[in-house]
Amino acid sequence: MPAPPLPPPPPAPPDAPGAPGIERRITLLDAAGTYLAGQPLASAPSARRPILQGATLAGYLVVSQPPRPADALASAFLAQLSSSLWVIGAASIVLSAIAAMLLAANFRKPIERLAQGARALADGRFETRLQQDRGDELGDLAASFNLLAARLDAMEDERRAWIADTSHELRTPLSVLRAQLEAIQDGVRLADTPTVASMLRQVLSLNTLIDDLYALARLDVGVPDYTFVPIDLLALARDQVLAFDAKFAAAGVRTEVVEGGLASAMGDVQALRQVLANLLENCCRYTASGGVVRIHSGTDAHTVTLTVDDSAPGVAPADLARLGQRFFRVDGSRSRALGGAGLGLALSQRIVAQHGGQLRFEHSPLGGLRVVVSLPRAAA
Repeated sequence: MPAPPLPPPPPAPPDAPGAPGIERRITLLDAAGTYLAGQPLASAPSARRPILQGATLAGYLVVSQPPRPADALASAFLAQLSSSLWVIGAASIVLSAIAAMLLAANFRKPIERLAQGARALADGRFETRLQQDRGDELGDLAASFNLLAARLDAMEDERRAWIADTSHELRTPLSVLRAQLEAIQDGVRLADTPTVASMLRQVLSLNTLIDDLYALARLDVGVPDYTFVPIDLLALARDQVLAFDAKFAAAGVRTEVVEGGLASAMGDVQALRQVLANLLENCCRYTASGGVVRIHSGTDAHTVTLTVDDSAPGVAPADLARLGQRFFRVDGSRSRALGGAGLGLALSQRIVAQHGGQLRFEHSPLGGLRVVVSLPRAAA
C-alpha cells in the first residue's frame, strides 16, 4: 500500500527588506547530499527538506536563512554611498594635507627663530633675544634661550671688564718703573739706594698682582692643589695676627682675638693662611688709626665660622654687595690710594668656595666691615 503523502511544508516567511530573494537562497541536493543546482551551500544556517518519490528519497531542498536585517540595511547603505566614497576620501586627504601644513608651519617658525638665535650666539652676538609669545614647550625653550643669552652677555661684559682692569693694574706699576728708569737714564735721578728701593717696591707690587691673577685663573679652571686636613681656625688666625703685629702697630690699630669653643674645620693650611692674610691686610690698610680689629670663632653641628670685625670707616650698603668682585674698590677712605688692586677679597672668596664654604660681608657692630668665613666642620 503506498505511503500517505507528506503534508505540505509551511509557507516561508517573507524576506526582510533589503535581503536577497528566495530564489537566491535555494539549493538542490541528491539523496547523498551532493550539490545539484541552485545557490552553493555556505556556512550560513539553513533549513533542509527531503524530496520523496513515493517512498524513495530522491534528494533534498535546502533554503538558506536570510542575513540579519541590520546587515542588510548596512549593505544597502554602503551600496548607496559607494558612488560618493571616492569624493569623501579625496576630501579627507586634502583636509589632512592642509592641517599638516598648518601644523608644520606653527612649529617651523619658532624652530627657525631658535636656529637663527643659536647661530647669532655662535657668532658672538650675545644681545640676541627670542620673542616669547607662546605658552607651550617651544615658549619655554625660547625663555631658556633668552636666559642663556643673558648669562653669556653678562659673562662677556665681565670678561671685557676683566681684561680692561687687568691691563690697567699692570700698566700702573710698569708706568712708574718706566718713568724712574727714564729719569735715571736722563740723569734726572741717581740710581741710589732710595731710587732702587722705590723701583723694587713697584716690582714687588707687580709680582703680587701677577701671583693673585695666576691664583684666580687656577681657581677659575678648578685645579687647586689642596691637601685637606683638620685645622683649628682660631689658632691659625692667632698666628697670622702675630705675623701682622708690626703692621698693625705702625697703623695704630689694636687687635683682639676672642677665645671661643674648640672646633676644627677641614681645609688646606696654606690656602686658609692666605685667606686670613688677605683679610688682615685689608683691616690693617683700611681701619682708621686708633681703631680695633676683633676676631672670634663659632661652631655648630656642621659648620665652623671665623668672624673678623674692624672699626670705622665702614662700607656703604651699595658697595657692600659688590665686595669680592675682582678689581672692585670702594670709594672714600677705602680707596686705591691706600694700595691694593682689589683682588684680595675676590681671591679669598674663591678659595673659601673651593673648600665648600662661604665668605660673607656684613656691617660690623664696631663701625667698619665684618667678614664671616664659614667652613665645613671636621669629623670628630
